[in-house]
This record gives sequence, C-alpha cells and structure tokens, in this order.
Amino acid sequence: MGFIKEFKEFAITGNFLELASAVIIGGAVGKIITSLVDDVIMPIIGTVIGADFSSLATTVNGATIKYGIFVQNVFSFLLIALVLFMMIKGANKLKKKAAAAPAGPSSTDALLMEIRDSINK
Repeated sequence: MGFIKEFKEFAITGNFLELASAVIIGGAVGKIITSLVDDVIMPIIGTVIGADFSSLATTVNGATIKYGIFVQNVFSFLLIALVLFMMIKGANKLKKKAAAAPAGPSSTDALLMEIRDSINK
C-alpha cells in the first residue's frame, strides 16, 4: 500500500477525527478552567490572604525574583488539577450508573418468556 493511500485512510478514519475533536474541545475547556482559577478563585484567595501574589518579589544583587508569580502558578496548577479530578470523578460516576442499570428484556424476549411460562404450566 502506498504511503499517500495509507495516509488518506488514516486521515479520514473516525478515530483521527474523534481525536482532533477531543484536542480542540480539551483546549477550550482548559481555557475555561484556567480563567476560572486565574480570574475568579485566585483573587478570592489573594483577598483572604491579604496579598496580590503577582506583586510579591524580592531583589537579590540587583536581580528581581518574582516568587509571587511562581506561587500563583503553583496554586493555579493545583486548582486546575483539582477541578479536572472532580470532573473525571463525576464522569466515572455517571458511567458506573449507566453500566449498573441492566437493560430489561426486549419485547421479543418478554413474549418468548410468556410463551415458555405458558408451556410450562
């Protein structure tokens, strides 16, 4: 099989398109979560603690070390990881509920069971 033909088959398969869609949606969700953390949660934490993290810095031998931005990024990472963990945990819980609910017999199966029960009587 030629390289071009093989690439065309790969590019138009459902898996490739699903992966591309997941990456795009994941990027959009990532922006939403980052905005939630940076624009909503971090200002609240900064108010409670009484400091704007981005302004925390120190100067050592003329070099400015902006450790506040580092602290803010660590908090952002932890909060983003927490939000993603809760989302995945919720999705897994929904999957378990869907898998736990057994499907009832189809109408054909129910009719066959009635016939079987009638014959047994």
